[in-house]
Amino acid sequence: MTKRPLHPRSLAAQALGKIDPLTKAVVPPIHVSTTYIRDEDNAYSSGFIYGRPDNETVHEAQAVLAMLEEAKAGALLFGSGMAAATAVFQALSPGDHVVASKVMYWALRAWLLTEATRWGLKIDFVETDDLARLKEAVKPGVTKLIWAETPSNPLWTITDIAAVAKIAHAAGARLAVDSTCASPVHTRPLTLGADIVMHAATKVLNGHSDVVAGALCANADDEFWNRIKTIRKGQGGILGPFEAYLLMRGMRTLHVRQERQSASAMALAQKLSAHPLVSRVLYPGLPQHPGHDIAARQMEGGFGFMLSVQVSGGEAAAVKSAAHVELYKRATSLGGVESLIEHRASIEGAGSPCPPDLLRLSTGIEDVEDLYADLDQALKAGHG
Repeated sequence: MTKRPLHPRSLAAQALGKIDPLTKAVVPPIHVSTTYIRDEDNAYSSGFIYGRPDNETVHEAQAVLAMLEEAKAGALLFGSGMAAATAVFQALSPGDHVVASKVMYWALRAWLLTEATRWGLKIDFVETDDLARLKEAVKPGVTKLIWAETPSNPLWTITDIAAVAKIAHAAGARLAVDSTCASPVHTRPLTLGADIVMHAATKVLNGHSDVVAGALCANADDEFWNRIKTIRKGQGGILGPFEAYLLMRGMRTLHVRQERQSASAMALAQKLSAHPLVSRVLYPGLPQHPGHDIAARQMEGGFGFMLSVQVSGGEAAAVKSAAHVELYKRATSLGGVESLIEHRASIEGAGSPCPPDLLRLSTGIEDVEDLYADLDQALKAGHG
C-alpha cells in the first residue's frame, strides 16, 4: 500500500520525524563536538571530519529547510543572512555583471555598492518588478546573476519570479531570490525557476528573535553551488550547533506562525487603508497594490507578515507616531512573534529609496485588534 505524501507542515512540525537512536528522544539532541574519530585505516566512515564543515545538528536543520523549499541540491546554513548573501556574489568571477533589485535589504545594497566592486563585480540596480527595464539592464553573455528580492523590503514590491527566471536563463545568467519576507510557506522560488533562494533565517524562519543565521537553497548541485560550499567551508561562515538547534525549533512552528501573522497583516492593511491619518498602505495582499495579481499567482496561503504605511503628516508625524506605540516594539529586524515598528529612512540614511513618511511594520502573533488599537492611538498622538 502506497503511503499518502505528508504535507510540509507535518514534516516540519516533526523535524522530518527523526528520533535519536540512543535515547529515543523526540527532540533531536545538540551535537557540539568539533572533531571526530578516524577509522583504523585513517578514513572517516561516519562522513564527519571536523566541526567547521560537519555538524549533525546543522545538517538536520538544513534538511528541514531543503524540504520546505523543495531544494533538490539541499540547503546550506550560514552565520548570518549577510554571510549567505555575500557568498553568492563571492562565487562569481571578477568582471562579472550583476543586476540587482533597486529596493532591497539596505545592508546588502551597501555591501554591493562598496565591497562587491572591490571584488571586481559590476553592479546595476533596477526595479526588478519592471520586466522591460530589467531586460534592458541584462547583458546576454556578460550578466552572470540577477538578484531579486520579493517582496522587497520595505516597499513590498513584487517581482515575477518565473518571468525573471526566463530572462536570466535566456541571457546565460542565474537567478537568486531573497525570499526572506515570503518564507517557503508562501513562496518557493526554486519551483518557479529560480536557481538559488536566500533567507535571512534570523527573521521568520527562526521566528523568536534569538538567533542570527542565514541560508541558501539550490536545485542544481553544479559547479556554482559547489563553489559556494567551498567559500562557506574555507571562510568559516558557518552556523553553530546551538543556533542550528534553535533555528530548527523555530521552523517546526513556521506554518502556524506564518498563517497567523499573514492573516493579521492582511487585516491591519485593510483597516489602515481606511485610516484618516494614513496616506498609503503598502501590502501585496491589497487589490490596489501594483503587484497584487503576480503575488496572488506566486504566493500561497497569504501575502506575508510585512507591511508599511505612509503617514499623512509626513516625516515628523511618522517619527512621532512611532515614538508613541505601546504594544509594538520600536526595534529593527522582523519576523518574530512580537510586532515591531521602525522608521526606515532614518535607519538607512542617505541614498535610501525609502520615503521619509514611511513606517515599516512587522506583524507578530498578538491579537490583531490590540495591534490596530495601538497603531490608532500612536497615529493620533503623532499628529497631535
